[in-house]
Amino acid sequence: MDPYTPAIHFRSVSYESGGKQILKNITGSYPAGKITTLVGPSGAGKTTVLKMCNGLLSPTSGEITVDGRPIREIEPTTLRRHVGIALQDAPVIKGTVWDNLALPARLQKKELSRKDAEGWLEDVGLGKEYLNAKATELSGGQRQKVSIARTLVNQSEILLLDEITSALDRTSRREIEELIVRINRKYGTTILWITHNLEQAISIGDYAWVLMDGELIETGESSLLVHPADPRVAQFVKGGSE
Repeated sequence: MDPYTPAIHFRSVSYESGGKQILKNITGSYPAGKITTLVGPSGAGKTTVLKMCNGLLSPTSGEITVDGRPIREIEPTTLRRHVGIALQDAPVIKGTVWDNLALPARLQKKELSRKDAEGWLEDVGLGKEYLNAKATELSGGQRQKVSIARTLVNQSEILLLDEITSALDRTSRREIEELIVRINRKYGTTILWITHNLEQAISIGDYAWVLMDGELIETGESSLLVHPADPRVAQFVKGGSE
């Protein structure tokens, strides 16, 4: 990853909770403007890593920098506008799609114009007729698109994705994959994506982090998931492809 500027860098990061070591001395970077996938078995620490990237959790030891600046020095509201997050269950608030898109702007005491709202919907592949639709009545794939559009309203330069396609059917999953690639290419957004789908990680990601038991086992271009150097990763990949 050296040729690229790191958007986020972990230096000797460890995390303990309830007397248990969740992350163990992790050092590595996420390249700016690229898609990096986080893969590994359940309980490996992937979600913990993601939550640390926008300050939802703080390291027990070590340091995390965002664009070269220690994360602890960045005001939380500023940080979470800069580093957006979209979750598997695509939470939406009651009301219309418009209400959902306007929420981030309202939190900043700003007004979202209808034209901008339509533009964000267009970016995620939804027509302007969805603005007045009830968000809670949308399909899973549509809710996920609205959730991502809502994140885009903040114009976040870094986007964290936690298993956002795992509950979707094949068609919806493909649509979300194409959407994320489009956002990455159009805006140069740095994407960190937790996925249990190795085929997705290989086809969508530029880079991969492989975590196991709280350790960063292997990191590099996504091709490492096809030809892992570490035997533990090879075993994991073999199991994931069967």
